[in-house]
Amino acid sequence: MAAPLTLLLIVAVTIRAALYRSSLVDIISERVEVVSPLTAWKRVVEGLALLDLGVSPYAGDVFHETPLIIYLFHFVIDYAEITFMLADVITAVALYMSAQEYNKQVFRKQRFALEADRYPMDCIELIRSPKEMYYIPLKVAMFYLLNPFTILSCVAKATCGLNNAVISLFILATIKGNVLLSAIFLSLATYQSIYPLTLCASALLYLMQRQYIPVNPRRASFWWFVAQYAFMYLGSLFVIVGLSFFLLGSWDFLPSVYGFMEHPVFLIFMQLAVISIFKSYPTVGDIALYMAFLPLWNHLHRFLRNIFLVSCVLLSCSALFPVLWHLWIYAGSANSNFYYAITLLFNVAQILLVSDYFYAFLRREHHLTYGLYLKRKDGSEATLVLK
Repeated sequence: MAAPLTLLLIVAVTIRAALYRSSLVDIISERVEVVSPLTAWKRVVEGLALLDLGVSPYAGDVFHETPLIIYLFHFVIDYAEITFMLADVITAVALYMSAQEYNKQVFRKQRFALEADRYPMDCIELIRSPKEMYYIPLKVAMFYLLNPFTILSCVAKATCGLNNAVISLFILATIKGNVLLSAIFLSLATYQSIYPLTLCASALLYLMQRQYIPVNPRRASFWWFVAQYAFMYLGSLFVIVGLSFFLLGSWDFLPSVYGFMEHPVFLIFMQLAVISIFKSYPTVGDIALYMAFLPLWNHLHRFLRNIFLVSCVLLSCSALFPVLWHLWIYAGSANSNFYYAITLLFNVAQILLVSDYFYAFLRREHHLTYGLYLKRKDGSEATLVLK
């Protein structure tokens, strides 16, 4: 699979290089769905200029990135485009290798379970095929590299691409069982953005078996809520951020409740999705990371209920974001509620997507334990009747 992966990397880099030379760069780099005050390249450049003048970048309200980012680009500012393309390549390769290693472990456990006759006879059709080991990792890398959200983030030089690279390396180190590298990359990811700290529970399971910034409109419910209740800003901040961390933290207890002790990789996928939804300042680059895992769960497709509806809503909202922004900011024929409504719908669609995969995963596990078809106590086939 090295040749297809190499070809995929060449195509992805070519697309990004061509867009860097186009006139779309300035438009993409200003989109609020693609960049935020934390990840905007313009903010990094301004921070570097202040640093060169001997002024602290954090003295004003311009720069909100970590010191690591500003010192990194202090040396590679002339190669920024190559740096962001390299970050995407590293992320894709890390996800590819993670999917390969995960599939090997899954098929090994599945073979042992089949030899021990742990699966009911009527659920053989739910068993994963060994052929998936060869093409699923490539699809995972493709879902990340050729995802329009990833391409837009890379072209805009949003620093969330660097965060994704660190998180993907953390996932790879965790699946490989390297405790030291896993801890290093998790610490680095948490240093860049405190939200990945919630992935620690998944890492421990596998190995054992925001700061204050100005409120700007963007693709999140946080800005609208705080703007509406500006008279109680501090309270709103605690409610929104506290709610997100409560929801993320509650996932740490789900393995013991829903049987995720044996499936921490799926838990990592769920946590990445929840982080993307409830982040105070999310961008499309955050979505691209967890969506890259979708091919890994293609065996759940038969149990998904709302995938067509969710796909249509996500595509429609993605197209309406710039339209409603233009109507609000430039045309003056709409207000902030229009943009907030499409933001809320986009987040609801993501929640439905995550819930659907969560349901499909639990249902498949139930069938693998109790069989695909209902049976009476005497062993005859039963019929479910709703009253």
